[in-house]
Amino acid sequence: MKVISTEKSQVLASKVAANLRIGISYTKFEKFPDNELYLKTERPNAETVIIGSITDSDSFIQLLLLIDACEGSDITLVLPYMGYARQDRKFNDGEPTSGRAIAKALSGGINRVITVNIHEDAVLDFFSVPAKNLSLASEIGRYLSTLGLDNPLILAPDAGAAGFASRVADTYGWETDHLKKTRISGMEVQIKPQKLDVAGREVVIVDDIISTGGTLATAAEMLREQGAKNIHAACVHGVFASGGYARLCSAGFSSVTSADTIESGSSQISAAELIAEAIRNQ
Repeated sequence: MKVISTEKSQVLASKVAANLRIGISYTKFEKFPDNELYLKTERPNAETVIIGSITDSDSFIQLLLLIDACEGSDITLVLPYMGYARQDRKFNDGEPTSGRAIAKALSGGINRVITVNIHEDAVLDFFSVPAKNLSLASEIGRYLSTLGLDNPLILAPDAGAAGFASRVADTYGWETDHLKKTRISGMEVQIKPQKLDVAGREVVIVDDIISTGGTLATAAEMLREQGAKNIHAACVHGVFASGGYARLCSAGFSSVTSADTIESGSSQISAAELIAEAIRNQ
């Protein structure tokens, strides 16, 4: 068995290979003058693990090309971050079911797929091969325990993320709640925890994805007004579109942390051990 990765998932893939104590193949990535993508990897083994997050169109095409290049191998496809997975149905006439389109395109030529905190579990059903989703909630909890926080309150940004926040909090038995938005008037909105008081407390807002950070920045301002001692943010997938990371820093977050499902300077949590364990047990 060998690991092969796309261009933007090299670090995570190398960690997974090291954890499994197997080799990682060198792949050459280039672009033709007309911007078509080219790659050349080593001869595939009988079993191959392809690791690549879909963060843009190029990374998606690289996955398709790697799958084709490993034709004849038993392929486990690992999608640490699966872009387009937020659309699991048609919201308006004329729209694609984007998660289905991506899953169907990737299913040809692979034997199984592993995702990490996929945004919509329903997308797993669109793959025509066995699909398994992993959660980094416990890993986020263990990371937060290293920050020296005093009895932190783990907050979800909304009710939909409350389950994820609860799993993070359960790692060390911390209290958890979710933020609730209440419209006070036509121009005034209040954001505060549904049940618990934040006054004097260390607060950590956790979610699967931080995209632009706009909602979290607004929430941080209101939580400070409510007396929160320090406010931190932690997520699995740090997209940070439109200057999202800088927005959170300027909003006064004491720390902003993500996993290496999307590799960046904020990637303080690794999915490598969890992915390696899933591959060993498949």
